[in-house]
Amino acid sequence: HEVIGKAIRVGKDVKTIKEGDRVGVGAQIQADLTCANCKADQENYCPNAIDTFGAQYSDGTLSQGGYSSHIRAHEYFTFKIPESIPSAVAAPMMCAGLTVYSPLVRLGAGPGKKVAVLGLGGLGHFAVMWAVALGAEVYVLSHSPKKKEDALKMGAKEFIVTGEENWHKPYAFTFDFILNTTDATHKFNLSHYFSTLKVMGRFHNVGFGDEPLPRINAQDFAPNGCYIGASHIGNRPEMLAMLDLASKQKITSWIEEIPISEEGCAKAVTKVSDGDVRYRCVLTDYDKVFGERS
Repeated sequence: HEVIGKAIRVGKDVKTIKEGDRVGVGAQIQADLTCANCKADQENYCPNAIDTFGAQYSDGTLSQGGYSSHIRAHEYFTFKIPESIPSAVAAPMMCAGLTVYSPLVRLGAGPGKKVAVLGLGGLGHFAVMWAVALGAEVYVLSHSPKKKEDALKMGAKEFIVTGEENWHKPYAFTFDFILNTTDATHKFNLSHYFSTLKVMGRFHNVGFGDEPLPRINAQDFAPNGCYIGASHIGNRPEMLAMLDLASKQKITSWIEEIPISEEGCAKAVTKVSDGDVRYRCVLTDYDKVFGERS
């Protein structure tokens, strides 16, 4: 669902892509583009959206994503990659990058705003770099200090260790919003996080774990009138703006390249499972495995 390749066949009505272009596809490959959501640039919430992998087209065909020699994609969900961004760097931007870029811009990250990024992983490292590039003052929240040096290199102003007792007290009413990129929210005392938000601040989730959220009482929201919410990837204008920002400000994904093979895929999955990736695995060398395709 983070795929970079070459456009080898282009439909006669396609306007934005031509044969030979280096293009990218993210986690969404199709939508009806006729519903109210699509017409309002909310195609990522289309009721007829089709995911890039493991989803079914109307003709019964299953989408295979990047684990294939070819991929079929609608023009609206295919993006020309700026020449200044290498393919391996661009790939994780297609999903992880967009997933955090969209809420950052929709929630107003920019000059004068204090943004807390909860978790520094595949999603979180993009969130830090995008928020810094947008002009926000960025804080990283993490359960241990082991990624502090990386966070500061990415531009964060401060690294806060949430595993320490009463970590939240010095930050009461500090953040305009918290972008939660972790999948371990079920382990959190959410009232501590809520307390660090400004009045009407937001605790926004893009990291989705398998466990339910911890118990929340209505009164947990009352001291500052805060909100909790979530979002799903982003739209086409946001993808284009994100790629433009990365190109102009020379923002580079922190990646580990692994040649695609049975062994390579197993290695990547193990590293992700063990939390041993800094900060996104990218499978490369497709041509060596599948051969040149035209």
